[in-house]
Amino acid sequence: MNNTDEQLRAELAEARQRMADMAAAQEEFLRAVSHDLRAPLRHVTSYGALVRELLQEVAQPPAQVAEALDFVATMEQSARRMAAMLDALQAISRAQRAPLVPGAVDLAAAVQAARAELAAREAGRSVQWRLDWPAHLPALQADQGLLVQVLVQLLDNALKFTRGCALAEITVRASASAPGRVTVTVQDNGAGFDDARAHKLFGVFQRLHREAEFEGVGAGLALCRAIAERHGAALAASAQVGQGCSVRLDWPTVVV
Repeated sequence: MNNTDEQLRAELAEARQRMADMAAAQEEFLRAVSHDLRAPLRHVTSYGALVRELLQEVAQPPAQVAEALDFVATMEQSARRMAAMLDALQAISRAQRAPLVPGAVDLAAAVQAARAELAAREAGRSVQWRLDWPAHLPALQADQGLLVQVLVQLLDNALKFTRGCALAEITVRASASAPGRVTVTVQDNGAGFDDARAHKLFGVFQRLHREAEFEGVGAGLALCRAIAERHGAALAASAQVGQGCSVRLDWPTVVV
């Protein structure tokens, strides 16, 4: 073995150690998120409820008490939002660390599984689904559970942002886009957004609508991106305000 080989092996070992250190740091962060940060958050929500009860017991409450109740409501709402953000960070971390179990996944079966999880969100609404892909579409190379997670997020967004439509129109379209690749597009006729801001969509806690309009903390597409990157897939989105959104998922297929 010459000196160059030894140097390359040493550099590779050092790079692996850095990756291991980064993984350990991420694990420590996850532990803090799941335990240490939740303890004070539970105190906020618990004592907020107690303060509310005490204020409500005041006979003929003055205006100041009514104002204090509003403050408590805001505090509780913020605490619930922070808990949801912690949950989202955990979900992203799990998706990045979970062992991949790749295999051949039929897109139709994955879409059906995702829709089944969202049945409650669709109940009582007028939703027109269009599922469009060729019968010979290649199987996707994916961890089935993680791919279904991506589809749940994309279809859930489509349902959420079409809530103001008398008839929600959601299309899932797929086609072989290149050798070894399939493009899956989820399109809706909902609220849309300013297309110039599309690059922000896949960041953690990035929102393009006010919370008063649509619920959520802006982490669903970041989760999708994390899962897609582990599979060698890519995400992109485009939209127009008031004219819906289109999210494109470029995914590898099973190599025959």
